[in-house]
Amino acid sequence: MRKIMIVGAGQSGLQLGLGLLAAGYEVSLVTNRTGEDIRTGKVMSSQCMFHTSLQIERDLGLNQWERECPTVDGISLAVPNPEQKGAKLIDWGARLRSPAQSVDQRVKIPGWMDAFKEAGGELIVKDAGVDDLETYAKSHDLVIVSSGKGEISKLFERDAAKSTFDKPQRSLALTYVTGMRPREPFSAVCFNLIPTVGEYFVFPALTTTGPCEIMVFEGIPGGPMDCWADVKTPEEHLAKSKWILDTFLPWEAERCKDIQLTDDNGILAGRFPPTVRKPVATLPSGRKIMGMADVVVLNDPITGQGSNNAAKCADVYLKSIVEHGDKPVDHVWMQHTFDRYWYGYSQWVTQWTNMLLLPPPPHVLNLLGAAGAIPPLATAIVNGFDDPRTFFPWFADPAESERFIGQWAAAA
Repeated sequence: MRKIMIVGAGQSGLQLGLGLLAAGYEVSLVTNRTGEDIRTGKVMSSQCMFHTSLQIERDLGLNQWERECPTVDGISLAVPNPEQKGAKLIDWGARLRSPAQSVDQRVKIPGWMDAFKEAGGELIVKDAGVDDLETYAKSHDLVIVSSGKGEISKLFERDAAKSTFDKPQRSLALTYVTGMRPREPFSAVCFNLIPTVGEYFVFPALTTTGPCEIMVFEGIPGGPMDCWADVKTPEEHLAKSKWILDTFLPWEAERCKDIQLTDDNGILAGRFPPTVRKPVATLPSGRKIMGMADVVVLNDPITGQGSNNAAKCADVYLKSIVEHGDKPVDHVWMQHTFDRYWYGYSQWVTQWTNMLLLPPPPHVLNLLGAAGAIPPLATAIVNGFDDPRTFFPWFADPAESERFIGQWAAAA
């Protein structure tokens, strides 16, 4: 297996492609947009990446923007007091052991495209369909689909046993801004949980115009934060963002008195159902192709794991391909490679993310409340964002949660 085609030029597709080129493989990558299209287009995600994912990029030499990108040094949690407007029921923060960072994909992806071509990769710009996949499957030893949208992603069957939801669980929106007052005493993902309404989080990032803050809105469908359908202009989008903060999170509104959009394309709104798909698809000819990252495991962004999942999935696939050597691939190897990612890592991220989309059970509320009084517990929760496997079993099991709180209370 030496000749590989990757369909989709996002975090996972380009990261895998660049890793394979460095390992001596012949790699082609097809995408429906040029680097300039992406650079001048709309924002695509919020992409806050934690230490392990950033280290994967460093190890591949893909951390070109590390020095100029602001750091995210911690995570904070606030929950409004339903009986006292403007007051907080829960309010705490803790530092990450190693900083996180967010580089706008409009900056990262064009840069990685250039690096891919410079390293000898073939970059094809076209809208690939099923007929194209048939051609690629004939001419390449392996075809990997990393684009989570469009006709070809539908080739991958929804895995009902692994998919908790069949409808969108949040109305989503992004707002990239400048002029926000920084959080003190350290920068953080400021996570705000508004019961029965939704969630809002915000953090520093690097965009096409320089440092910025990314505002992420997660509204429960049918609720007051499910409010983007009638927004038609960038100015209306910014005004709606401010309205949400003024209405539900006055302490966040205080930071936003002077904010402006980074650019007219620094906005996004939409919704999608979190879905797990089967990793092997069969083309009309009978040939097999495999899916990667969002194509096969698409989580809601409520836990900020999307780009982290993509980086870690691409890392697993790279290692599996290199270990397999020159042996031919079949659907058994494809399934085994995905299982290595799913059972070794992604199932825990999916379970944790899906839990946060539902009303929190009493033991989770107790856990989040206790963290305000027990700093080591808060630190454990915050650093779980880098590796969500560490949340289990104590985040999911009431008895384990009580034991975990007691363990950190004793230590404190």
